[in-house]
Amino acid sequence: MISALMPTYNRADLAFERGEGAWLYTTDGRRFLDFAAGIATCSVGHANPQLVKAITEQAAKVMHVSNLFRVPQAERLAARLVENTFADSVFFCNSGAEANEGMVKAIRRAQAKSGYPERTRILCFEGAFHGRTLGMLSATGNPTYLDGFGERAPGFDHVPLNNMNAVRDAVTPETAGVMLEPIQGESGIKAADKRFLQELRAMCDEFGLFLGFDEVQTGVGRTGKLFAHEWSGVTPDVMSAAKGLGGGFPIGAILAREEVAKHLTPGSHGTTFGGNPLACAAANAVLDILLAPGFLEQVRERAAFLDRKLDALIKDFPDIFSERRGMGLMIGLRCIPKVSDVLAAAQAAGLLAVSAGDNVLRLVPPLIISEQDCLEAVKCLRQAAETVRAAILETTS
Repeated sequence: MISALMPTYNRADLAFERGEGAWLYTTDGRRFLDFAAGIATCSVGHANPQLVKAITEQAAKVMHVSNLFRVPQAERLAARLVENTFADSVFFCNSGAEANEGMVKAIRRAQAKSGYPERTRILCFEGAFHGRTLGMLSATGNPTYLDGFGERAPGFDHVPLNNMNAVRDAVTPETAGVMLEPIQGESGIKAADKRFLQELRAMCDEFGLFLGFDEVQTGVGRTGKLFAHEWSGVTPDVMSAAKGLGGGFPIGAILAREEVAKHLTPGSHGTTFGGNPLACAAANAVLDILLAPGFLEQVRERAAFLDRKLDALIKDFPDIFSERRGMGLMIGLRCIPKVSDVLAAAQAAGLLAVSAGDNVLRLVPPLIISEQDCLEAVKCLRQAAETVRAAILETTS
């Protein structure tokens, strides 16, 4: 008989009952260093006192009222995001995929209401991942994710990342905008070049297109700045955020300049749960932590420290790891053996990580990790590398 939970996931046989900081504890008493963080989501660690307090206090008051009424917690959160980003206005939803769907709608509607209703197509990139809705599967373009779900939703064109000639060749009179991740996570921690992003911005300005950044994974401090595009000096017209914004509580957001946001008028878009008091209380608590003086600087310092230790690891195990990729605490180690083998060995050594495309082991720990956590993670990876090396030698001897 089929399980009560649909067979959607290949779940590890681990069940966690509590967490503390960067550590998780299983129901049978084992302890794991969490460098997966709910897939880059538990940004301020597990059981963070500030986050727990904010959620507990809000839950005791009111959790949901709908967007038929004002939500002061959402108003405060939006104002803070506007104050600290390029955006003039914010729409709250529940997830990254929903934020990306809304971003595409915002781009198309802004073009239509600006006198270009024919501009509906979105230029996307090979290797992207924008979510699991039917629309965002089509924006992603990966045939594996689309298998069995029928025809692709129309309106998405794909070109290679970091290839400006291909981008320009793909622009047509029907192109409305461009959507991309500053660093592609699912396909193997592949970064867009700074110059490429700058040229994309210039091209969008030249042709009257809107530039949209998917910062669902790269945003909210993950790379050492509040949002990853800040490293390039490029300002988008619209951007999606989610994952770390709620510190583990579901929330998504669309941030946009007025030129885009003003066209999402009453009736044009909506959500039942999005922007509810509880989710926004959680996100406000996360921002309290991230925007505190010195916090993002500490993230950058921890990332640099971890990078040095990982580079030494790669040097010592050139038969296991070929390179380090990424920025800040969004790190990829490209593996030579199967990444699944390295991931399993790391888990056996007490470290949780995430696999990614291109045979990459993804490390996306909570942003509050200590130097000792970094040393412990590298120790676990060394143990994993030795285990995998021994297994390879055994099979080849």
